[in-house]
Amino acid sequence: MTINLKPEHEQLIKAQIASGRFTNADEVIGTALKLLEKLNAEYSQWVEETRQKVEVAIAEMDRGEGLDGEIVTMQILERFQKAREAAE
Repeated sequence: MTINLKPEHEQLIKAQIASGRFTNADEVIGTALKLLEKLNAEYSQWVEETRQKVEVAIAEMDRGEGLDGEIVTMQILERFQKAREAAE
């Protein structure tokens, strides 16, 4: 496989090699790809955890355990207003 790098990417790779942490471009790119795999795995886990939380929230709403969004918003705005007045 042939890959054409943008000049800024080449400079980044050269800087990593110059730092002494890596001995060649393959090591830099290999580490970058491992980090990408880790990032993707963490993102997938976050998506699954969020999906589960949403399912729990939907079940709570179906049981009537939810909060009215307008009331909560008004309570938050009132707290901000009180905090602003206290700061003045």
